[in-house]
Amino acid sequence: MKIFGDSNFSRLQKTLKNAFLKIKDEFDDHRETINQNTNEIQANYEYLCRIDSKIDKLNERIDEITLFLKPETERKRYNVSPLTRREKEVFLAVYASDEAVGYVDIAKRTALTENLVICYISNLVTKGIPILKKYTNDSVKLSIDNEFKEYQMKENIIGIDEDLSQNIVM
Repeated sequence: MKIFGDSNFSRLQKTLKNAFLKIKDEFDDHRETINQNTNEIQANYEYLCRIDSKIDKLNERIDEITLFLKPETERKRYNVSPLTRREKEVFLAVYASDEAVGYVDIAKRTALTENLVICYISNLVTKGIPILKKYTNDSVKLSIDNEFKEYQMKENIIGIDEDLSQNIVM
């Protein structure tokens, strides 16, 4: 027994086919719209990244200008107690070095023992010299804070004279 005749079945098949084609067309339209939106979002993201990079560069420049324009009283001040001649020699051995140096290197340059150099370095830190220590495997490498180095170069707050600098072996 047939429920549908051939003509009814063909009509039903056409109706279903048209409905599915309509759904497929709508689905394709939605997919195309989503792809367009995705491309637009990606373009906006790339644009925002470029703007963010430019803002970072501007912030760096503003910081440089602000630091330059700060009155001398607002800049970092160093309160350094007077140093003895030997402390100045040890300071100069670290200061004049292009890279971080160890206690042994300083001892060789100043003709002092390593233990004395350790004591003098401790005195320098106590007197307000910003000495940076980097600990590696079995040694300590010393350097002077770059900002302080610049300040010392301009102001000579330590009081390094030419005679003293000639005594240090580089």
